[in-house]
Amino acid sequence: MPYKPHVGFPTLRLFTAGILTAFSSATLAAGFALIEQSASQMGNAFAGASSFAGDASTIYFNPAGLTRVPHQLIVGGHIIRTSADFDGSATTILGSPVTGGEGSDAGDTALVPNLYYALPLNQGTVFGLGVNVPFGLSTEYDDDWLGRYQAIKSEVRTVNINPTLAFKVNNDFSIGVGISFQYIEAELSQAIDQGSLCVAQNGAATCTALGLTPQNNDALARIEGDDWSMGYNFGFLFQPTANTRIGLSYRSKVKQRLQGDAKFSNAHPAFTGSGLFVDAGAEAGIDLPQSASLSVYHDVNSQWSVMADLTWTGWSNFDELRVKYDDSDSNQDDSVTDESWNNNLRYALGVDYRPDSSWTLRAGAALDKTPIPSASHRTPRIPGEDRIWLSLGFGYKASRAVTVDVGYSHLFVDDPEMNHTSTGGNINGEYDASVDILSAQVVWNI
Repeated sequence: MPYKPHVGFPTLRLFTAGILTAFSSATLAAGFALIEQSASQMGNAFAGASSFAGDASTIYFNPAGLTRVPHQLIVGGHIIRTSADFDGSATTILGSPVTGGEGSDAGDTALVPNLYYALPLNQGTVFGLGVNVPFGLSTEYDDDWLGRYQAIKSEVRTVNINPTLAFKVNNDFSIGVGISFQYIEAELSQAIDQGSLCVAQNGAATCTALGLTPQNNDALARIEGDDWSMGYNFGFLFQPTANTRIGLSYRSKVKQRLQGDAKFSNAHPAFTGSGLFVDAGAEAGIDLPQSASLSVYHDVNSQWSVMADLTWTGWSNFDELRVKYDDSDSNQDDSVTDESWNNNLRYALGVDYRPDSSWTLRAGAALDKTPIPSASHRTPRIPGEDRIWLSLGFGYKASRAVTVDVGYSHLFVDDPEMNHTSTGGNINGEYDASVDILSAQVVWNI
């Protein structure tokens, strides 16, 4: 019987915790909690989002605004182009430089769709239905890049189905409530430096005899998982004067419990014989965060309007990740990883100009702070940082029944610095990152 190195269960605990931490982290970053839910408000950088109440997309931002919306259907979409070019270096767990390139552009182009429907039930009650994508991520590096032991592919998708009801208490005050049925699925992959893991615990001579040498015997790990869960949202809309609206809204956290499989390819018998790097079921709890928004919309005159928004997101409840494994597949204990994320704030200002009854011209700016607390918590799966939005857009009323809205935003991202250490080693460097978003929607008054 060939000798099997004692790589042991602690190594597997650390490794899989590292992968599944990235699994949850991929969904939990300001850059990928998608505010892109309305093309009409894209042009204002989503300033005044919970007080705008100009069309049925208010279902997402503040359902109370539905009391100002007629029988209406909106179909929209956002093309999001992210760019993330890495410049830096990496070392293995032995401290040796990792060979390979810098991964090319890890960004991607994605389409984020929206659909909203508003149906007045009587003079003071409106039903609404929203279907949108509140979280998403897609990054992918070259298979042989120097950070392959940290991440190769990261893809997260969500779908949120949000029925709502809005009630007009009086001419100045409305309330709205909704329920969210949310689906999430994800796929992640990364390489495993089996040679370095073996040498770290058993020495070079033993591992060379087994044919295991650092960076020459990589395995590939891939995790897939999904879940359905529920949350809720509510909001208030107050109109103190004929020209001013104030909106306050809240979206609850959604407790997702992803279940799926961890699959490994090219795993060496020295590891699989000890029950390591074998296919197994896995699950992890992910609390997608709660958020609250306060905004103001004011008509200066018949042509000009100004708006402002402050949004708080409660990332701090993501303080640890606990991973559980199927006992029938693995003898591994739970893994617990510290995250210690921060709450964050988003500030936005916007302006509308209406030169005539058919056209609305829009502009806006925003500052979106990151919840990632430091360079040591930043990973190649989420190279996010503070972002400044600059936005332009327009609305064109083609007829009484049809309006078209278009918006564009460029996001200037502070160069994200990374100095992250995991069971894959250390990666240290800086990203050149940016985001471009083009949005459009068609509004039908039925």
